[in-house]
Amino acid sequence: MRVLLIKTSSLGDVIHALPALTDAARAVPGIQFDWVVEEGIAEIPSWHPAVANVIPVAIRRWRKNLWQTLKNGEWRRLKQRLGSAEYDMVIDAQGLVKSAWLTRYVKAPIVGLDWASAREPLASKFYDRHCTVSPEQHAVDRSRQLFAQALGYAVPEGMGDYGLDRSRLLDAPVDKPFVLFLHGTTWATKHWPEFYWRQLAERMGARGIEVRLPWGSAAELARAERIAQGLDNAVVLPKLNLAGVARQLAGASACVAVDTGLGHLAAALDVPTLSLFGPTNPVLTGAYGKSQLHIASDFPCAPCLQKKCTYRPTADDQHRFDMNREWPLCFTRLNPERVASQLGTLLLAKEPG
Repeated sequence: MRVLLIKTSSLGDVIHALPALTDAARAVPGIQFDWVVEEGIAEIPSWHPAVANVIPVAIRRWRKNLWQTLKNGEWRRLKQRLGSAEYDMVIDAQGLVKSAWLTRYVKAPIVGLDWASAREPLASKFYDRHCTVSPEQHAVDRSRQLFAQALGYAVPEGMGDYGLDRSRLLDAPVDKPFVLFLHGTTWATKHWPEFYWRQLAERMGARGIEVRLPWGSAAELARAERIAQGLDNAVVLPKLNLAGVARQLAGASACVAVDTGLGHLAAALDVPTLSLFGPTNPVLTGAYGKSQLHIASDFPCAPCLQKKCTYRPTADDQHRFDMNREWPLCFTRLNPERVASQLGTLLLAKEPG
């Protein structure tokens, strides 16, 4: 059986779909998937053994320059590729109008979420068959249920399996333990204060543990350099692609992450990870897997799910906290002392014997 999967972005969303592929491969012998995904994260699907072909798209880039996209033929070539291939089924696991629109070019039955289940209900109008999946559960479980209904099997019991072979990413044995700080994220409100990262790095140094800091943009590089400045145990990594970051993750003793796609990649590679949540909700989008520990803020307005903090500090807040270095204040409930203690627990669990 050959299935076209449409799940274009983001990094976390793509990773959340991997356990559903593992379920399907075990339930339907010989099934193979082609996966339509954003070009910047096209490496990820190729790591799963049930994926035969990855079809990269550039919807984000194309939107910025529609004329150039039409002129250079990228859109035409994508339509031709989708229209010429033979599939038994199309599964739109994104549930957005932009993903549903791509199904128009495929000659196969289209399955997706129904009006009440899709993130954008209008997307359901594009589907031939509809599945009902409650939105009040983790994204991994939603994907597993969608695939099970689409392909006609029961969702396996227990935690989903990402299906990635971590040993393939290890270049060489790790000579000394290190912790990876996944400090970059999209929303300004999801950033754990830089001041706290610095203090946590100092605490790790006092324990003789190396800290490594990846980065993916100029702003993240500058932050990583400020965190590591003057600390013998802190290393700013060179710029890495996703495979390079995955190799670092595979060798790490543990990670500390904000709500970011790389935190989900750590979970997919079964790396013990401490994830820090201020304005977002780990129940729905937290790192899914073994050895995943979430600390969510219990600040009065958390989780607000807002990209811009609108909280107005009280006089007591202004007296107790540094408004410049400890913002947003929801993260004051996740201070370096508390995080270091929880991280120590993860590291102890990692030690053999």
